[in-house]
Amino acid sequence: MSEPDPERDRAFLREAFAVARMSRAKGDHPFGAILVSPQGRVLLRQGNGFTSEGGDMTAHAERLLSSRASRRFDRTLLAGSTLYSSAEPCAMCSGAIYWAGIGRVVYGQSEAHLKALTGNHPENPTLDLPCRTVFAAGQREVVVIGPLLEDEAAALHDRFWERSP
Repeated sequence: MSEPDPERDRAFLREAFAVARMSRAKGDHPFGAILVSPQGRVLLRQGNGFTSEGGDMTAHAERLLSSRASRRFDRTLLAGSTLYSSAEPCAMCSGAIYWAGIGRVVYGQSEAHLKALTGNHPENPTLDLPCRTVFAAGQREVVVIGPLLEDEAAALHDRFWERSP
């Protein structure tokens, strides 16, 4: 895995934010994720799939991206790659990232901050379990950076959760 580069992380995280904005514009929840190779090449982009996947509550951007990555790339590449996510991966998504073999996660908005923002919205019953806790229970290390650019990440949700489900 390459040396930490905060400017690179911010730039790729903003690309994940752009995916989240596209997801929202298409009628899905405002979450986005990208997978970046150790060499800095974007391998995959994925928005939330709640609406586009027929109301699938498990169609989170990170889970969908991890499943696609696991089928498409070898474990060595994934171990050196970084998943950038607009929000902290939930417990389900953290499990998918772990099982896919992705070695590093950088996220914008924390799960706790998201929970405070969305409240008890039925389409986002936030499970406030930090991804670091999930990864720490595993047998291999997943490096986690975040929250990062949290105000920008939170702005993706501006007025979104006020709408009726």
